Amino acid sequence: MNLLLTASGLSNGTLRDALRAMLGRPFASANLVHLPTASFAEPGDHGWVLGGLNELHGLGWREFDILEPNGLPRRMVLDRLLHADVVHVGGGNQYHLARSLTRAGLADDFLEALESRVYVGVSAGSMIFSRRLDERSAEVMGDTADLHALGAATVEPPFGLFDWYLKPHLYSPHFPERDDAWADQVVARADFPVYFLDDDSAVRVADGEVEVVSEGRWRFHP
Repeated sequence: MNLLLTASGLSNGTLRDALRAMLGRPFASANLVHLPTASFAEPGDHGWVLGGLNELHGLGWREFDILEPNGLPRRMVLDRLLHADVVHVGGGNQYHLARSLTRAGLADDFLEALESRVYVGVSAGSMIFSRRLDERSAEVMGDTADLHALGAATVEPPFGLFDWYLKPHLYSPHFPERDDAWADQVVARADFPVYFLDDDSAVRVADGEVEVVSEGRWRFHP
């Protein structure tokens, strides 16, 4: 399983090169499927979604599919995942994304597809693999409002592959509260490891090995 878990997508050459190396072929000879599910639970202007899609499409894929799995037959979703070489899952509300996958019974299908594909997560799309994606971490991270916005008090992690938690957008101008003082407060509350990533960083998981790929700044607290 090869995962590139980014904070803000393929935002620099180092991250794009990392994906090329994991993919083992040029983007022009690869199919990509993008899942926008997490963004649908976010209110307000969605220009950020369109901007991200335009940048992603501009990398020049052989085929660029957009898949919203909610409401579709499982077989159709799995077939389209298996048709892709890269599964790209965008940002938004991580709890809506997690609940969509578990409610549709897609978690096992997703993992099956990822055994022989490269996964790229963006923000929420990078957070769903932790077994710590639950109401406890929502409280620790200050994200309970995002969970309660769905009319929910609990959430079940769809995969639970890692004990560590990934929190994106450290030092981001779009999230000005996420500075070192904020990260220190999170660490003081957390009883689990945390990767804090800025928008030029990613956690790469390749064949069980975990490392950070970055042109920016990041923190890890075990």
